[in-house]
Amino acid sequence: MAEVPRAGSREWTALGALALPVILISVDMTVLNFAIPWLAESLRPDSTELLWIVDVYGFFLAGLLVLMGNLGDRIGRRKLLLAGGAAFGVASALAAFAPSAGALIAARAVMGLGGATLMPSTLSMIRSIFPHPTDRRTAIGIWSGAFAAGAGMGPIIGGFLMEHFWWGSVFLINVPVMMILLVAAPFVLPESRDPAPGRFDLLSALLWLGAILPVVYGLKELATQGFGVGTALWLVGGIVAGVLFVVRQFVLDDPLIDLTLFRSREFSVAVLVNMLGIFALVGMLFYVPQYLQIVRDLDPMSSGWWIMPAVGGSILGAVAATLAARRYPLPRIIAVGLVLSAAGFWVGSAMGVHTTLVLVAVAGVLIGFGSDLAGTLTNDVIMSGTPADKAGRASAVSETSYELGGALGTAVLGSIGNAVYVAEIAKRLPHGLPEGVTIAAEQTLGNAEVAAAQLPGELRHLVEEAAELAFTQAMSTSLLVAGVFVAAGALLSLLVDRSSGQDVSGRETGPRERPEDGEIPRLEEGVVGEGVPGDRGPEQIAQAEPVAAHQPGVEPRDLREGAEDL
Repeated sequence: MAEVPRAGSREWTALGALALPVILISVDMTVLNFAIPWLAESLRPDSTELLWIVDVYGFFLAGLLVLMGNLGDRIGRRKLLLAGGAAFGVASALAAFAPSAGALIAARAVMGLGGATLMPSTLSMIRSIFPHPTDRRTAIGIWSGAFAAGAGMGPIIGGFLMEHFWWGSVFLINVPVMMILLVAAPFVLPESRDPAPGRFDLLSALLWLGAILPVVYGLKELATQGFGVGTALWLVGGIVAGVLFVVRQFVLDDPLIDLTLFRSREFSVAVLVNMLGIFALVGMLFYVPQYLQIVRDLDPMSSGWWIMPAVGGSILGAVAATLAARRYPLPRIIAVGLVLSAAGFWVGSAMGVHTTLVLVAVAGVLIGFGSDLAGTLTNDVIMSGTPADKAGRASAVSETSYELGGALGTAVLGSIGNAVYVAEIAKRLPHGLPEGVTIAAEQTLGNAEVAAAQLPGELRHLVEEAAELAFTQAMSTSLLVAGVFVAAGALLSLLVDRSSGQDVSGRETGPRERPEDGEIPRLEEGVVGEGVPGDRGPEQIAQAEPVAAHQPGVEPRDLREGAEDL
């Protein structure tokens, strides 16, 4: 038996470098929201321009993740990481000093392009740097914790910057972090790529963009404008392009996405669970900051501190995932994490205008802990079930599921919340209000607060109270629904466990003996590993199964498990 090498100080230092862009991207997802009032006052964007300033980053990110993951497998993941980091840093500086709304939108688009290179590169490099299953799982846990930490730090950083600097500072903070990455990465990160990537299919790339971009745009339109002919055309067009994309992948020798990965029930469920998790999390990220700042009248810094328990829970969840995976089947751990997360959403649904803020902390801890307990292991399943030379494409699939889940969460939970808000405030507004105030109050909580400020004392109080009660009811309903979706993910994970007799990583959950983690069968002379002449990779091992089936004492599953541990 040949033992897979354990990670040393060089590998863990490399992980530290990979965590930098992850933290930065997650901070960037939340910090911009705090700068919008100052940005709007300075650049005077119209409503459409303001929407694109916020959305264009995620729009480009979602569309380009798979293409960039494929490109990283071809040209080298470190090379792509450095190129994307440089683009992200330059675009951040341009955004910070943008003279107009149009210039800021263009800079944000380039930031989305850079972000699309960073996320799949970091996760796929973890697959290459940490061959030992236990080390890899720990590294993915740290990666997940870094992402959660960045998302939690965003509100605090945003609040601090807006209290002391101008709106462009939320972009300018990216530049020194990217400079550190660009200087350190060539020394601590090894290069890795697919040695035989095959031919790049341009038509597949165009079909992919034609599927993802219209669907994401249509979902955003559904959330903001409601269902209409235009929204339907965007969604149908994207779905048609998606069907054509799938059909084409099955006839190509070198597909853009290896759809055979989805023949594995474990891989498919892991991707779906990731999507459901971010679907629900979007609801919390949309409602809770507004609840804290408008309903509970906290300043941005104070609001950020109340969100921090969720960050702490996320970090603890990532650590717990690594420890629990050594003793228990992965589907059951994932299910426990999702149940805890669902419980957090349901606790959050109890938050009201006058309830204790401790509920925010309790809900945050449960959601953070449960989400990262499950998410660390589902990402481990996705990466462990993929050959190392295809890791960029698999990680891009994982990241794209996050983006689609986020877009669906915005559309579905946003639409549910909006419908509840409109219905509730219509019942609560006092009679005899000016028409403009009524129209504004029925749109959003923020608009209601601005419109109420124009009214005399008691009437102002009644409108504000009506809007806050309607908003908390909308938030409660959305978080209840989010919890149901997360609980459904837990059920899916348990069904995989029961139907396959294996945990989600493909390992037997029964008492049958198997090699210890970190050991793989020596199938022939030479050390088994990537790029060594005479090696046999996962594909060759799979081909050996029919032969092994006729050899006494050798089970095909033993060989398959060795392939998965590579």
